[in-house]
Amino acid sequence: MPSDPIILAFDTSAAHCAAALLFGDRIVTSRIEAMSRGQAERLMPLLEEVLADAGYGWKDLSAIGVGVGPGNFTGIRISVSAARGLALGLGVPAVGVSGFDALADMSMDALPAIRAPRDQVYVALPDQSPMLMPQIEAESLGPLILNDDAEAQVRAIARIAGQKWQANTAQPAPLYVRPADAAPSKDTPPVLLD
Repeated sequence: MPSDPIILAFDTSAAHCAAALLFGDRIVTSRIEAMSRGQAERLMPLLEEVLADAGYGWKDLSAIGVGVGPGNFTGIRISVSAARGLALGLGVPAVGVSGFDALADMSMDALPAIRAPRDQVYVALPDQSPMLMPQIEAESLGPLILNDDAEAQVRAIARIAGQKWQANTAQPAPLYVRPADAAPSKDTPPVLLD
């Protein structure tokens, strides 16, 4: 294994499948594919393509970096479970990076805001828990940096994971700001199978 760490980072917390490979302190390759569905099927082949583009294999990795949200519930679960599984299988650490931290890495002069449905955004104000609010209300707090650039965001995830991987001891966990929209039917109880 080379002396410089090799970090594979990825994110599926929005309508994309994104990956970047960090060697030392330099991003050597990245790929982003816009998609509203299909991230679970596309993620592993995309990661293999990113590794192949740079001439590396799974055994060369020093750590995994993963976007943990907030964002799309299913997308977050896809990335976090893949990162945890890869870390376990490869015997390397996995570092979870919030979308807020990735956006803050991209711009220190703006409030990180992650798009949510119905013209809302997730924001994390200093010394407060992340919250969901109308975008227009968030804009009144000052300039925003939104998660509109998936490539810049996954590259930031890779950089942050590259800084934290040696001191990381916690497994990545999803960052959910609100409960899931899905709920069992109130009219018909679920059928229990024997």
